Amino acid sequence: MALKFPRTRGVRSLSLAGGAIAVSAALALTGCTPSSSGQGGNADSGTLTVWHYFSDENQVKVMTDYKDLFEKNNDGVTVDNVFVPYDQLNSKLISAVGSKTGPDVVVFNGADASTLALGGALAPITEQWDAFDEKSEFPESVVHSLEGDVYAAQGYVNLLGLWYNKDILDEVGVQPPTTMDELNAALDAVTAAGKGGITLSGLPQSQGEWQAYPWLSSFGFNYDDPQAAPLEEAFATIQDWTASGALTREAVTWDQTVPFQTWAAGNIAFAENGNWQIGTARSDAKFNYGVVPLPVGEDGQVYLGGEGQGIGAFSTNPELAWKYLEETYFSAEGQAIALKDVGSIPSRGDAASAPEITDDPILAAFATSLADNGANYPAPAVPAEAVADQQLAVGQVWSAVIGGQMTPKDAAAKLIADLEPLLAK
Repeated sequence: MALKFPRTRGVRSLSLAGGAIAVSAALALTGCTPSSSGQGGNADSGTLTVWHYFSDENQVKVMTDYKDLFEKNNDGVTVDNVFVPYDQLNSKLISAVGSKTGPDVVVFNGADASTLALGGALAPITEQWDAFDEKSEFPESVVHSLEGDVYAAQGYVNLLGLWYNKDILDEVGVQPPTTMDELNAALDAVTAAGKGGITLSGLPQSQGEWQAYPWLSSFGFNYDDPQAAPLEEAFATIQDWTASGALTREAVTWDQTVPFQTWAAGNIAFAENGNWQIGTARSDAKFNYGVVPLPVGEDGQVYLGGEGQGIGAFSTNPELAWKYLEETYFSAEGQAIALKDVGSIPSRGDAASAPEITDDPILAAFATSLADNGANYPAPAVPAEAVADQQLAVGQVWSAVIGGQMTPKDAAAKLIADLEPLLAK
């Protein structure tokens, strides 16, 4: 099966209206200015600084492999990979704008492209992209633009699936679920057998919103016409899971790495998690496992995400920074590295059609979900300047539902009230 990128779904190309937007006031001012070790590279020394937020061992390996690849092909160049925690990256980038400092290359949550571009943290790469001989291999949906200028692109696409412990399912006599009814029945069966049901992230921020949206949309919620009724139904289902013990309330403290590690320990049936966890599954899971698309029905949606890559607005060596992107994230060789190390689905058409994807049952499940349920990330109905607030609003309510601080009815009402002014911007 060849991997196809839907024309009307996928990671959205951001085309934004003009106007003065105070992004720095909204983001910045919790972050501190990065240390001198995280500044842009020195053009004379050939040092290139790359900021990223990866902590997972396999994702870090991608960064190391890119460093090795680029340094091997560019004698005298040193790549300095600098880790910045996920929840601090945007604020530190925006703070660095004030002092006209920052990294040469930025690897960031692709949904934040508009925020970072509007905040002045990314340099336009329109000329480089237009001159890029292989840009036709990239679907338009992974190119992030603002007012006619390109600011970033994505070297791969990530999305969520339903990982399952086949040994547990065989023990209790259920098949991998394809519908919500089947999933709920499976959770009842595994919890009755004394096993854990499902792991996911309930953080009160964008990672929580990312993991919440498939379940919310499976009950009919969407940002084009947000209604409380489907939200209330979805939240009631989640609280049924916590009440039965299928989902631990500890999930409110988990990013997307911890729940997968918890599932990989072997006593939990399901994990809502992404294709980037393939390496961890291979190394840590000592049981038979598989992946099916999240059982969200025909109308449910699964965000298509992944990291965006761009050049820092105050890079001291933007030419070298573009060369790095061209030879790593944007090359067929580089995308094969991300596929091998992490399981990220390449954004290049030629790389995405490789047998390594189409012949692999794990990757094929993610490819099926991409084609059948892949959704724009962020949702097109959310104004670009409101994305960060929208993600926070959903993430906070999602976390409160999992933690039991709000009833489904109150949570649905609050979220609709929080979203109305954001969607009207």
